[in-house]
Amino acid sequence: MSEPLKSRLPKVGTTIFTVMSALATEHQAVNLGQGFPDFPCDPALLDAVSSAMQAGHNQYPPMSGIAPLREAVARKVASLYGSDYDPASEVTITAGATQAILSALLALVHPGDEVMILEPCYDSYVPGIELAGGKVVRVPLTPGTFRPDFSRIAAALTPRTRALLINSPHNPSGTVWSDADMRALEALLAPTNTYLISDEVYEHMLFDGRRHCSAASYPGLAERAFIVSSFGKTYHVTGWKVGYVVAPAGLMREFRKVHQFNVFTVNTPMQYGLAAYMDQPERYLGLPAFYQRKRDLFRAGLAQTGLGLLPSEGSFFQCVQIGGVSQLSEAEFCRWLTIEVGVTAIPLSAFYVDGFDQGIVRFCFAKEEDTLNQALHRLQTI
Repeated sequence: MSEPLKSRLPKVGTTIFTVMSALATEHQAVNLGQGFPDFPCDPALLDAVSSAMQAGHNQYPPMSGIAPLREAVARKVASLYGSDYDPASEVTITAGATQAILSALLALVHPGDEVMILEPCYDSYVPGIELAGGKVVRVPLTPGTFRPDFSRIAAALTPRTRALLINSPHNPSGTVWSDADMRALEALLAPTNTYLISDEVYEHMLFDGRRHCSAASYPGLAERAFIVSSFGKTYHVTGWKVGYVVAPAGLMREFRKVHQFNVFTVNTPMQYGLAAYMDQPERYLGLPAFYQRKRDLFRAGLAQTGLGLLPSEGSFFQCVQIGGVSQLSEAEFCRWLTIEVGVTAIPLSAFYVDGFDQGIVRFCFAKEEDTLNQALHRLQTI
């Protein structure tokens, strides 16, 4: 062929996560960069999946997901957030949260529509908007605190704002939106035709007595929202790539039109295994205490370094200021830390389209205690 392929995503290259993980492997560093656990899931979940396979659940399931899992999701959302979703028409099982977010964007966005993101944000948001033909409108969360600035969000809203993407608990900062934040957003969007995509994959990882304020709990948000969560994050099986989305029936009809043609459906035995495993709510209700122990251990160790601790209210991430130990850029510091100290982090600048550098890096503490202690031992040499 005489002409090279014209890229749909010309600005997208190798992600920082791939680069830093390769560097960590090369230098045998403790990898606290990528956001996934290094510990196993509950053997009971594996047994439930194995039982499903042995029972013959190995062919295509319904496009929207098996009924027992959709029903379990609806019960959980009703119990925790007080909002009733019809399992038949308002719950869909997805191939992870990233596919759910992309499918929601493809269902909503027409060429030229504006979609607002709040930076820093997960790195799939912008490419998803661009694939849908939308125009990305970037609004920064408040630097340092990463709280939503509603005056800036309001100023960025226009008649062409098709959707707003939010994320709480927040990756990468660990900030959690409060009830007041959600009510302010509800009031702000009330006079608009703007839809909401609420990324809530860390919904069960909140600390110090905080509660998750799901968009499902606010009628003015729920009526316009695709709400996304992740079994992979909740049950320590990120490699399974199974998530879900809940939305009003009218929105879900459009979502399923996209879903059926990009993945059609999701791994059958894992759906049956997850449905059986969800019968015991304590398996997700116990996650705040489980992860807070890891967070507290990690923060106590970091306090013995020159790194400046920022709050970690939720998720499984801890951000630190590096100005007390280095004048390098965030990216250069992460490279130096991996090679010279043997611990890998991710620069926060990777979560901004323009690479905004404020001297902050992110660690993931979803690790075995031995892994965290090994990393802390090395970090305390800085």
